Amino acid sequence: MEDNIAEKITPQGEMDLEEFRRQGHAIVDWVADYLAHPDDYPVLSRVQPGQVAEQLAPGPPEQSEPLDEILADFREIILPGITHWNHPGFMAYFGISGSGPGILGEWLSAALNVNAMLWRTSPAATELEEVTLDWLRQLLGLPAEFRGIISDTASISSMLALAAAREALDMDIRRRGLAGRPDVPRLRLYVSEQTHSSVEKGAITLGIGQEGVVKIPVDEAFRLDVAALQQAISADQQAGRLPFCVVATVGTTSTTSVDPVAEIAAVCRQHGLWLHVDGAYGGSAAIVPEMRWVLDGVDQADSFVVNPHKWLFTPLDCSAFYVRDPAMLQRAFSLVPDYLQTSETGVTNYMDWGVQLGRRFRALKLWLIMRHFGREGLVARLREHIRLGQLLAEWIDADPDFQRMAPAPFSTVCFRYRPPEEVQTEEEIEQRNEAIVAEVNQSGEIFISPTRLNGRYAIRAAIGNIRTDEEMVRRAWTLIRQAAVRLNG
Repeated sequence: MEDNIAEKITPQGEMDLEEFRRQGHAIVDWVADYLAHPDDYPVLSRVQPGQVAEQLAPGPPEQSEPLDEILADFREIILPGITHWNHPGFMAYFGISGSGPGILGEWLSAALNVNAMLWRTSPAATELEEVTLDWLRQLLGLPAEFRGIISDTASISSMLALAAAREALDMDIRRRGLAGRPDVPRLRLYVSEQTHSSVEKGAITLGIGQEGVVKIPVDEAFRLDVAALQQAISADQQAGRLPFCVVATVGTTSTTSVDPVAEIAAVCRQHGLWLHVDGAYGGSAAIVPEMRWVLDGVDQADSFVVNPHKWLFTPLDCSAFYVRDPAMLQRAFSLVPDYLQTSETGVTNYMDWGVQLGRRFRALKLWLIMRHFGREGLVARLREHIRLGQLLAEWIDADPDFQRMAPAPFSTVCFRYRPPEEVQTEEEIEQRNEAIVAEVNQSGEIFISPTRLNGRYAIRAAIGNIRTDEEMVRRAWTLIRQAAVRLNG
C-alpha cells in the first residue's frame, strides 16, 4: 500500500494528475447525483455537538493518505454533519442554493486560483468583474453611474458603505482617527429596528460604536418610520451630535419588509446624509418586471448592496456592492506600498476599494449563471418563488387556526399557530409554536426558523431554493398543520 501511495505523489508533493482526473470525474458524478436528489438527506443535520469532531483524528497525518479513504470519510463523517442548504425543503433562512453553472464557475475559479487585487494580477478577473456587475446593474435597473465591486457578504459591503459615508464628512478621520478628538462630535447612524445586525457590527468596527447607532421605530408593516427618522435627526442636531448616514432596507431579514426608500432619500438630501440601501435579499426581485417597484428611490442612494448568493442561485460567497462615487471608497481605503505599485493607467485596482488585499475570482461563477439562465430564466425562477410564497400566505390566511404576522411582499412568510376558539396566554402560544418548529425540523423533510415580531414568537418560512417547487411547499404546510393538530391533542 505504501509503495502504491508513493507512486501517486510527485517529488514536489502534488497529486498525480491522472489520479486527479479519476477522482475529479468521480466527484463530478457524486455532485450531479447529489443535486438530482438532495432530499435523500435530512435537511437539518441530526448530529449532536462534538459528534463529528470525535470521529476525526486528533492530529494531522504523518503520511499521505489515499483520496479514496479521504472521500469515504467525507461521506461517512462529514455528510451526516451537514445541514443541506441545497435541499428543496430548506426554508429556514434566505435560500442560499448553488446552481449547476455556479458550481462549475466555482471549480474553474479554484483551478485558476488567481488573486484579483490588481488589474495586472489577472486582467480578466478585474474586467470580468466590472462587466458582470454592470450586467447585473442593468438587470436591476440601477443608475448608469453606479460602479460595483464583489465582496464576500453584505456584512462587508455595508461596512464599506459606512466607511465611505464617514470619509465623505471630510474630517480627516482616515489619517487622524476618531479617538481623542474634541473637534469631532458623536457621529450618528440611523437604521430601523428591523435592520440587519451586520450594520451595527460595521459601526462597531469603524469606531462609530453602538451608542452611535440610532434604531428608528417601524410602522405596522415593519417599515422604517420616516417621521420618526426626521425627528431623531433633528434631536441629534440640536444636541450637538453629527448625523452622517441612513441605512434603508429592501427586504428585511425577519419579515422582508421594504423601507420607503424614496421618502428616506428626501430626508437624506435635506440633511446632507449618505444613504445606503441594503437590498441583500429583496434587491434581486427587481429583475422581475412587476417587482421593479422594490427599488423605487434607490436611484437617489449613494450606495447599494445585493447578494447573488441569496436569491440568484450563486454559491457562497458573492455580494455585489455598488457605489455612486468610487473615489470616496478609494479615499477611505487606498494604501499602496512600493511592492504593489503598477504603471497601468485607466484600470481598476480593486484592492483600493476596500479592506481586502487578497480577492477571490468571484465574478466567474456569477457570469456563468447569468449567461446560462439569461434574463428570462432568472425572471422565471424568481417569479415562481414569489408565486409559491403568495400561495403559502393564502393558505395561512384561509386557515382559522393560523395567523399571518406580517406582509409578505416576496416569498418569505411569517405566521403562527393560534386557534381562535381557545383562550391562551402569549406564553402558551409561544410554547406551541416552538414545539411546531421543533417537530417539523425533526422530520428531516423541512427546515424552518423562528423570529420575533413586536415581541411575539413567529414561524418564518423562506422560499428561495432553486429546487423548491409547489409540491415541496405543500408538504411543508401539511407538516406544519399536522404538528399543530398533534400538539392540540
